[in-house]
Formats: sequence, structure tokens, C-alpha cells
Amino acid sequence: MEIHSFATDADVARHGAEFIAIQARAALEARGSFHFAVSGGATPWIMLRDLANEDLPWAKIHLYQVDERIAPDGDPDRNLTHLMNSFTAPLPLENLHAMPVESEDLEAAVRHYAAPFAHHVLDLIHLGLGPDGHTASLVPGDPVLDVTNADIALTGVYQGRPRMTMTYPLINRARTILWLVTGAAKTAMTARLLAADYTIPAGRVRQDNARLIADRAALGRHELIP
Repeated sequence: MEIHSFATDADVARHGAEFIAIQARAALEARGSFHFAVSGGATPWIMLRDLANEDLPWAKIHLYQVDERIAPDGDPDRNLTHLMNSFTAPLPLENLHAMPVESEDLEAAVRHYAAPFAHHVLDLIHLGLGPDGHTASLVPGDPVLDVTNADIALTGVYQGRPRMTMTYPLINRARTILWLVTGAAKTAMTARLLAADYTIPAGRVRQDNARLIADRAALGRHELIP
């Protein structure tokens, strides 16, 4: 995994946005479109605000959600609520692929959201890291960790909400994986992530195509790694 360390979460967010823009331009040149997925979190919302200022052909870019809480439209628990408030780029509405968590038939909604990934892989997926080692909504002890035959799945209740999430098969097929990690509360789990510790959910994500952008608090003793 390639590691980049910065002083503040704002620096982390800015460099995350710059990296996504670089990957977008490369994908557009190579394949004519860019498909990426984002997770939630305070630093990622800053990153998305920065990304919206990049000069990109937004009509050729598609944005997906890595995971989402099963909650009503506009609920403050929804990642989509914050995404819409943060990401002000002129992305065509049809290119923003929100997870259909309001569906009355969630199993069918999962299959519908997964359908496009039978034909293409994500150019980039952005992931975060929880203090318990979770990433996306792949949380310790949930049966979703063992899903190998579906790209999208439903989880049990975590922090008060069941979730819809991308699974390891889809995440690990992505061309590039971008981790954003900030804060001293993540130091122990960042070390375990870097060690590819399979006992935490984040440790099961492939690392050969991954970049970690983190602040020095999260990296701890790893902060001097270039």
C-alpha cells in the first residue's frame, strides 16, 4: 500500500480530491468514462467539496455509494444527505447512483443496484476505517463479511441502523482503492490495516492497488513512512 501523511484532515481531504481527479482524467483518457464510489464521514465530505471544484467533464463521470443506512430520504443518518450537501459539482442527476434503501423490497433493490457491476468494475473506490476496524458497512461479526456471491448485500443492525453495502468481491475488483483515515482514535486500527490483519474487516481488502492518505495522528509511529 502506498502511504501519504499530512498534518490535518483538511490536507488529507484536499489531497484525496486531487488524487481522485488524477484517476478520473486517466480513466477518461483510457476508457471514456470514470466510475467511482465514495463512503461517508466528515473528512470525505470535505474531500467531495474540494473535488467539486476540479475542472472535469462531469457528464462522463458516475458516482456510486459504497454503503448506506436504511433510513428515509433526507434523514441525517443517510450518507446521501451529506453527499448531496457537500458535492456541488455539475454531475448529471442520472450519473449519481444512490443506493435504493427506501425500496419496499430491499432484496430486489440490492440486485438492481448490483446489476451494472456485472459489466464493469469501479475505477476507484474510496474507503474509510472505523475504530473497530470496519470499512464500508463490513462490520465485525456481521454475516455480510462472508458474502462472496454478491456485489451488494444487506447487513444486520449496526449503530442503530441496518445497512446496504458493497461487499469484498466488488471492492477488491476496483482498479484503485483510496483510503482516507484521520484522527488518533484510528491509530491502532491503521496499524492493523497496514499489516493486512485479516481479523479486522478492513484487513481483508486488497492492498496492491491501494493508497492510504492519512493524518499523522492516525498513522502514529508510521507517520514518517514516505
